[in-house]
Amino acid sequence: MHREIPETKRKALKINLDPTIYGTFAEIGAGQEVARNFFTAGAASGTIAKTMSAYDMAFSNEIYGSEKSGRYVSKSRLEKMLRHEFDLLTERLSGEKYQDRRFFAFANTVTTLNYNKTNDPHGWVGIMFQSEPGGEANEIILHIRLLDSDNSLQQNVLGIVGVNLVFAAFFLSQDVQSMIESLVDNLSVGSVEIDLINLRGPCFKHANDRLVNLYLIAKGFSSAAIFDKNTQVCQSKDVLYKRDIMILRTKYRQKSTPNFDLFNRAVEQFKRSQNIGDENLLVLIEVLMSNMLDDDQEINTSDLEEFANRAEELCSTGNNVIVSNFTRNHKLAQYLSRCKPHSVGISTNIANLRRIFDSTKYGENYTDELLAYVSDLFSRNVKLYAYPYLDKRNNQIITTHNMPVSEEAKPLFEFLIKNNYITDIESYDKKDVKTV
Repeated sequence: MHREIPETKRKALKINLDPTIYGTFAEIGAGQEVARNFFTAGAASGTIAKTMSAYDMAFSNEIYGSEKSGRYVSKSRLEKMLRHEFDLLTERLSGEKYQDRRFFAFANTVTTLNYNKTNDPHGWVGIMFQSEPGGEANEIILHIRLLDSDNSLQQNVLGIVGVNLVFAAFFLSQDVQSMIESLVDNLSVGSVEIDLINLRGPCFKHANDRLVNLYLIAKGFSSAAIFDKNTQVCQSKDVLYKRDIMILRTKYRQKSTPNFDLFNRAVEQFKRSQNIGDENLLVLIEVLMSNMLDDDQEINTSDLEEFANRAEELCSTGNNVIVSNFTRNHKLAQYLSRCKPHSVGISTNIANLRRIFDSTKYGENYTDELLAYVSDLFSRNVKLYAYPYLDKRNNQIITTHNMPVSEEAKPLFEFLIKNNYITDIESYDKKDVKTV
């Protein structure tokens, strides 16, 4: 059954005309974009108790407290804004006149595209709200990336996302999947990415943050989700910024188990070759969701639960886990480069490299595709650590030294090997080598 998608103005007006909904808007960084939609829809006096913008850092710190990190576009700042505004609202409007109201505090802290277009436009958006008068507060927090190449377009997108979030909180919170889908209502494809969502409160007592964030990937709202060792979902830059990252790529429901013996050797080799200390090393196990998404059938909750269980199993090994839809290494490298890591090592099977450097697997534009792949991957300070496989047809261990390479690709492949962009994993035990 298809869900009706009201226009943004209709959503804002429906909220304004509901006599039980009342709250505040606090917005930092891109103007009063969300509040403006409610004002222009009409009847906003029935909904808005206060709007504010604390742009000056001194004013912002005086109201919400300073940030140890010094970052104002952060989850910590958003949470302080929500708690401060919600507590202030419920404290000041506790009289009989407001006893039938469902209070809310909406907040965002966002950086849009600067004049020179040199920054990464993104932000944190959230709402704290009561589902019933006097009830315990619920909370929805999002991290978004604004993808349009124009500042005014990004501001417009932020305003729509904000209206969608307030509408979803009050009218769709009992159906989490519909609530998530509604966050991009009335937005064009490619204008925003939602790469993290946290749900708290009695409305979401049966919701699972891991499943919710996997659903973002399944619906195409995000390309990846990162889980820490405690299976908590994390924002990518908070985890990856300025780190030395080593990744083992695995697939959902892959036929063989990940080769952790060879991966551990790759990690040690990465540390030695890049002169990396343990304090800055971040080891990630990636699980590709792409083969699940390739299925014709619609993804259901049981699929996501199985996937979430797999992620939890890998987290239990003491590693961080990234779930993604990056079918190729260079797409992963592009994603990581946004977080400005010091260096990146990707542990991959020789069999994957063999397919890349085999022209028979591609069309007539093979050389152009190969150059684009190599440029995207190795221009981002990435090294590939290739682990061997056993060719069961001739019982031969395949490494970069005897891997078949197409003639047109051979000079480029040899250049990458000679300059250590691609390196064989050293000193492996033959019993650890698996067939493909």
